[in-house]
Amino acid sequence: MARRVFEAWKGNNKFVFGGRLIFGPDAWSIPFTILLILTPVVFFSIFVVTHLHNEFLPNNAAGHVFFVGVILISVFVLIFLFLTSARDPGIVPRNSHPPEEELCYDTSDGRQTPTVQIPRTKEVMVYGVAVRVKYCDTCMLYRPPRCSHCSICDNCVERFDHHCPWVGQCIGVRNYRCFFMFVSSAALLCIYIFSMSALYIKVLMDRNQGTTVWRAMRESPWSVMLMIYCFISLWFVGGLTGFHLYLISTNQTTYENFRYRSDNRINVYNRGCSNNFLEIFCSKVKPSRNDFRAFIKEETPRNITLATTWEGPEEAEEENREERRQKVEEDLDMDEDVMKLQQRFNKEEEGIDQSHQKIDIDLLRNESNERVPTTRSEAKHGRTRSDAQDDELVAGSSVRESRSYAAAEEGR
Repeated sequence: MARRVFEAWKGNNKFVFGGRLIFGPDAWSIPFTILLILTPVVFFSIFVVTHLHNEFLPNNAAGHVFFVGVILISVFVLIFLFLTSARDPGIVPRNSHPPEEELCYDTSDGRQTPTVQIPRTKEVMVYGVAVRVKYCDTCMLYRPPRCSHCSICDNCVERFDHHCPWVGQCIGVRNYRCFFMFVSSAALLCIYIFSMSALYIKVLMDRNQGTTVWRAMRESPWSVMLMIYCFISLWFVGGLTGFHLYLISTNQTTYENFRYRSDNRINVYNRGCSNNFLEIFCSKVKPSRNDFRAFIKEETPRNITLATTWEGPEEAEEENREERRQKVEEDLDMDEDVMKLQQRFNKEEEGIDQSHQKIDIDLLRNESNERVPTTRSEAKHGRTRSDAQDDELVAGSSVRESRSYAAAEEGR
């Protein structure tokens, strides 16, 4: 049975509802974050808002505003938290093999089989400026500009900002807007609870003339605890909101700000404060590159060579072993052919030696049978004839040697 993409996902993400929602590996922190949000809201609604509602209800409808305000802000915080943590942040799909057009082959180590190497960086043009991008060994791709690999989620994320443990998800190009709205609405909730708690203490002071602040605080200790809680929380979410307002105005990410702060690089993405805000809040959210519910297509095996394409480590190792085995077999066949040619050549040499010996024996027999003295000219003529015969034999052997050498070359 064919599997879906989320079932064979190689990252550390967690999927629910059949791949419809994607969370980070630390999604367990989301209930804790919700608890930190709802706990002060519940105590504020019980011990502060109800009293304020009773104080203002007889005269006007202002008492309802306190309930509506805290409910609306809390709902916005939870919605943006959900949209931030349950959405694809901009994951770049990883490749099953390195890009073929970028392969390089190195033979500097003296091996006959070249080793495959991928250039670690390459340059791309962004707004007319050359920007260097890096190769990701895990995802086997060149990261797009402003993309980085998250070690927690084990994914390359477009416009990577950071990995937020409070939402259990990476913050990237597709959920940065929701993340900022979550942080800013959480800061607004802290301000609202703090100010309404302070207002209730002021109401207690005005109800009884001469009541001091300390006495009013003793009458409503929950207001004091809520003010302390919201004051501490506001340092975090409020400071984070201000920091991201600065990043948006300069079109930076948290990753870029911390990594390249000391490099004094020119920010090629900064298009002016107003355009930067429009890019974040008014641009259309990019569609996801991943269809987590799609079925995985079975890849047909390909007959490839090392010089043109690339397979995975196991396929490449198997192919190398097969090439080495074929090479050894070819070498053995060649050695066998050479041995046969050598034996044939040795037999031909033995035949030539035997013919030489036979000729010498025949000459000796003729000389012994004739036993006739010869003149100096006849002897000279005899030597000339024998020398000619020797030359013919040598020429014949040379021809046979050349033929055997040609046959050996042809066998190779």
